[in-house]
Amino acid sequence: MKYQTGRQGRVIVVRFEDRDDVLSNLVQLARKENIRAATVHLVGGMREGSIVVGPENDEFPPTPVWKKLGESHEVVGFGTIFWQDDEPKVHFHGAFGKKDMVKVGCLRADSETFLVLEAVITEIEGVTARRELDPASNMVLLKL
Repeated sequence: MKYQTGRQGRVIVVRFEDRDDVLSNLVQLARKENIRAATVHLVGGMREGSIVVGPENDEFPPTPVWKKLGESHEVVGFGTIFWQDDEPKVHFHGAFGKKDMVKVGCLRADSETFLVLEAVITEIEGVTARRELDPASNMVLLKL
C-alpha cells in the first residue's frame, strides 16, 4: 500500500443540464479551475452512458465488459480526478437504476445527463498523485 496525505481545498457544486456530457464537462472544469486532485460525488439522472461492469475473465491484462445505459437512469456514485500528463482524468463508479434493474460500473464514455445531475467536487491539496499507464495491466492507474 502506498499513500499520501493532503487537505481539503475548494468545494465546487455543479448542476449539469439536460443532455450535458458529464465526463467531458468534468474534465473541462478541472482544466479551467486547475484542479489537480479531487473527489467527485454525482447524483441525479443520466440518459446515456457506457460503463465497464468488470473484466470478462480473471486474467491479466483484463478484458473489459461494456454495457450501455441506452435510456434514462437514476445515478449515484463516487469518483476521483487526477491528471495524466497534461490532461485531467475522471475515474467514476456508480449505480445506475431504472425501474427494478440496477447496473453498477465504471462510467467511461457517452455520459449524457437526463434532466438534471448534480456534482460536488472536493479538491485535495498537498498531494502529488497522478495517473500513469501501467504496462502490465494496460490500464491507466493511480501513481503515488
